[in-house]
Amino acid sequence: MNDQRMISLRNPWFTASVSIVVLLALASALVGFIWLPLLEGNVRLYGLWNAICSAAGLVRSSAGEPVAEPAYSTTQVAVTSRMLHDVGTEAIGHGATLALRCTMCHGARGVSEANTPNLSGQYAVSIYKELQDFKSGARTSAVMAPLVANLTDEDMRDLAAYYADLPRLPSNGSVSRSEIPIVVSGAPMRNVAPCGACHGELTNKAGSPWLEGQPSVYLKAQLLAFASGARHNDISEQMRNVARQMTPTEIDAAVRYYESQP
Repeated sequence: MNDQRMISLRNPWFTASVSIVVLLALASALVGFIWLPLLEGNVRLYGLWNAICSAAGLVRSSAGEPVAEPAYSTTQVAVTSRMLHDVGTEAIGHGATLALRCTMCHGARGVSEANTPNLSGQYAVSIYKELQDFKSGARTSAVMAPLVANLTDEDMRDLAAYYADLPRLPSNGSVSRSEIPIVVSGAPMRNVAPCGACHGELTNKAGSPWLEGQPSVYLKAQLLAFASGARHNDISEQMRNVARQMTPTEIDAAVRYYESQP
């Protein structure tokens, strides 16, 4: 009977097996992390470390190649705690005075009769972000650009506070939430998140506007603008990625639902 230990460096079979496994692992690493990344024809890699980072999915630097900048202005607004704090009546009153110039399109009390956004009860952060984007050119509008050109940061905060303080529209209850799958569950097979994930009823993600009660004409125009890339002030392209995947039927159903809600 052979009493030689199986797991021992003195056992030639064990030593040979371990050596083969280690060699296979090293060969796989060389092929997967170095050879294959260097063979990519559409990517220029500089050095061994960049090739390894590329295979691992990490950010790599490309010496001599400048970072590609978008051909359009992007939003520079960062949501901070100061944007979300409660404001006083003085700020709201100042915002109401400034809002007199907005009444032609957005109505005397923030309720539009011209298929422009209803601002009454809108989240202050959302209004502030859009005003900033109109001023910087991240969102384009021949009407809004000259109106915001001379607004200060405080003016925009006060305007946002005023509209956020107004009551929201009542619901006409004509469309049930359960009837619109794209709003409730999205389309997972097409990587479309549900609208409610950001524009929820009870809560929302910071910077996402309140959509209930908005004119369907306006909402549809914005979805089509996101889908075409004409509107591009969504920081991480989340709206562009969703709108591109939505079908015309889903767009019509979603905007009809939101127009009918409070």
